[in-house]
Amino acid sequence: MDHLVITVFAPDQPGQVERIAECIAEHGGNWLESRMSRLAGQFAGVIKVGVPAESHDEMLDGLQRLAEHGIRVLVAKSEIEQSCNWKPIAMELVGNDRPGIVRDITRVLAEQGVNLERLVTSVTPAPMSSELLFHADAILGVPLTLSLEVLQKRLETLADDLMVELVLKTEE
Repeated sequence: MDHLVITVFAPDQPGQVERIAECIAEHGGNWLESRMSRLAGQFAGVIKVGVPAESHDEMLDGLQRLAEHGIRVLVAKSEIEQSCNWKPIAMELVGNDRPGIVRDITRVLAEQGVNLERLVTSVTPAPMSSELLFHADAILGVPLTLSLEVLQKRLETLADDLMVELVLKTEE
């Protein structure tokens, strides 16, 4: 069985996920994992699919035909995952919104060899003012060789500069 990672983009409307699922099932594919979201009237998703080798090409053709419904598809072959040499750490960040927060945080993470496993962000009005607050929730893949204390110290230095609250928690 081949594993594929499929990225989909489409105008948000009922039935889009069903069309994708139907195409996968039609070709004997198995929907394994997915992350999907609606943003600004658009739908986007990432799906990990198992597909029998003999159906691989036909599934790819079928996925490309979804363009008739406005669904754009990108496909990548899934790599075999390495043995786990990282630990999951949850990160929560809240602060006044400004351009560059994601860039600044991800730069520090990359410098420490930390991988972003999941990132969800939003901007909302502060409860008692008209200020906009930036929120980020992430799961970090922290190398086993990096102590949480070292990462916390490096991020806290940046958090002070950005004037944000930042919390790291070990995933249970």
